[in-house]
Amino acid sequence: MSATAWNTIPARPGRTTDVDPRRGLRAVDQPARARRPRLLYGVIAVCGAVAIGAAQMGLSILTTQSSYELAALSSQQRDLDWQKQMLADEVAGLSSPQYLAANASALGMVTGQTPNYLRLSDGEIIGAGEAASGSSAVNALNKAAVGNALIAGVPLVTDPSASLDGAATVDESLLTNTATPPPISEGLPTPDTH
Repeated sequence: MSATAWNTIPARPGRTTDVDPRRGLRAVDQPARARRPRLLYGVIAVCGAVAIGAAQMGLSILTTQSSYELAALSSQQRDLDWQKQMLADEVAGLSSPQYLAANASALGMVTGQTPNYLRLSDGEIIGAGEAASGSSAVNALNKAAVGNALIAGVPLVTDPSASLDGAATVDESLLTNTATPPPISEGLPTPDTH
């Protein structure tokens, strides 16, 4: 600022204008008094800190409670998954071919040895045209072709006292008539490539 501009600025009321225009400095009249902190501000600050602490504690308690609930629900979900797997295994056993064949045999059904067909164009029966004999070629009650542990001890629908044992019986004649491969005395056989 220039000295002429400084002199043209009107002085504020209550201030002295004895300022050196060249330096732009002035003397401080009197230092401002420091205000005493008011009690209301302190109480508000303490109450705010207590409210923040209480909110944080409440959120911590809710988080802990929800983690316990999640652990209980996870355990319940695991138990339900096991029950679902056991029921699926039971359904698989009850729908197995061995169990269905055993129930069909207990109901008196037999497998037909020769297929018969009905030609719809003229109504002629193609095949032997005989009824199935009273005995079935498959004896599902006494000997299951493939063992099934899922139906071991499960009673049949029509005869609760009869059940499949679930284990396949082994034909001993097949075990005694097994031919062993010839011994190799000159190493492994290899084809001639030349």
